[in-house]
Amino acid sequence: MTDLSPELTEKRERLLALLAACPRVVVAYSGGVDSAVVTMAAHLACGDRAVAATAVSSSLAAGEAEGAAEVARQIGIVHQTVATAEFENPQYLANPTNRCFYCKTELYQRLETYLAADPDVVIVNGANVDDLGDHRPGMVAAKEHRVRSPLVEAGISKAEVRELARHWNLQVWDKPAAPCLSSRIAYGVAVTPERVQRIDAAEQFLRERFGLRELRVRLEANELARIEIPLSALPRLCEPGLRDELVARFRELGFQYVTLDLEGFRSGSLNAVLVELRR
Repeated sequence: MTDLSPELTEKRERLLALLAACPRVVVAYSGGVDSAVVTMAAHLACGDRAVAATAVSSSLAAGEAEGAAEVARQIGIVHQTVATAEFENPQYLANPTNRCFYCKTELYQRLETYLAADPDVVIVNGANVDDLGDHRPGMVAAKEHRVRSPLVEAGISKAEVRELARHWNLQVWDKPAAPCLSSRIAYGVAVTPERVQRIDAAEQFLRERFGLRELRVRLEANELARIEIPLSALPRLCEPGLRDELVARFRELGFQYVTLDLEGFRSGSLNAVLVELRR
């Protein structure tokens, strides 16, 4: 267990105190580092009054549900999965700029239905203070459903989340961000189970064949794959033999065009077009 600064120690105690004050807590738990830290805190503060719930649908990348379950076992909290049906919502499938609102609304409604017999339960998520300055339609859904964000309430940043995860020996402390597969599809391009499965298979190929950890396969219009990887890895993927293998695999998966983004990997790059889309 690593030591924390006095400032972060104070924030940790604030986090535990606000969770302990809840009659019962259900964590909307994805298995990423943010929600894992909230899950650990809920378990420490509430014991058997806390449960972690993971949404499962086509937008969840392969291995994520299993990884979430493994970390929940490490923490010792009761862990349940909740099947969500966002792919049955035409507004979600149309992939507008607030697509995440419909996804989170579906999750929170499912949790509310599941917890209808317990009016005192508090649903919490893993949003941290860094999320407040980003494009986060899911936060609107959280507000509408009175979902609390304890990391925000305690004033904890993303970097501090990772420090807490390391302090608590959580194996995901350095796990790269892993947003849902639908977030890889450019706004306005329809979200379908086939497309997210294709993206998932393409990213698995890049991880397994090239040993990459941080990457995104973005799906643009006309079935164009835009691959984002660290700049240091770009030369390797451009080697003739490996490039041909990559293109062949992506064509086999159903992409019509295969491109490498020369700016490299960066989270949320699809949001760069939001200003133009709003106009």
